[in-house]
Amino acid sequence: MTEVPAMSAASVDYYFSFRDGARWEYRLSLDSEAADMNYSPKAVEWARLEYHQCSHCPLADTGVTYCPYALALIEPARATSHRPSHEVIQLTVVTPAREVRAETTLQRAMGSLMGLIGPFSGCPVTAILRPMARHHLPLSTADETLVRALGMYLVGQYLRDQHGWSADWNMDGLRASYEDLRILNRGMSERLRAAQEEDAGVNSFVLLDILAADVGDVLQGYEGSLDDAFREFLR
Repeated sequence: MTEVPAMSAASVDYYFSFRDGARWEYRLSLDSEAADMNYSPKAVEWARLEYHQCSHCPLADTGVTYCPYALALIEPARATSHRPSHEVIQLTVVTPAREVRAETTLQRAMGSLMGLIGPFSGCPVTAILRPMARHHLPLSTADETLVRALGMYLVGQYLRDQHGWSADWNMDGLRASYEDLRILNRGMSERLRAAQEEDAGVNSFVLLDILAADVGDVLQGYEGSLDDAFREFLR
């Protein structure tokens, strides 16, 4: 069993235990600031902004040297570069509210971690996900992700309305954001192909893209997928 040390009230810890006895851990502060995007990390050409740059990158032509999301993934990519995506691991995640333990695949564990890292990396495309990340749910399912994405966005619109600002109750902005996230997921997958010997990182973004696609599909045309879970509201 992984020994979990005390953590601050504003961080999330991921502990990876591999069957060969190796362990790796990652701590992310929920108050973390974006990385210095002009700082030169150690020999990571794939983190340069123009390397497989997302076609819609808001940082293009701004003088930024490195992709902030890529900078944040340097250590996770290094730690898992030689491991296959289907490898089964023991994952422990400690959040300010709870501890989650699960046996899962490396790609699913990494997908969960990357979904937490992105919003706090400084990438403008992922910033919309920060409220969800502050209430992180490790290894969330497709249905959980869908409900959380819609719910968080609507809470945000309620708060805007309370402050006297325009509110997007039709969630057109969320639809556009998830279209942008899908472009980003594909771009980051291409970056990680150059960074890892194996496919754990690449496949993690594939899983994130599947979740983003599910949210996008509902926003494009709702077909009743949530009706049963919310039937009390429909009577």
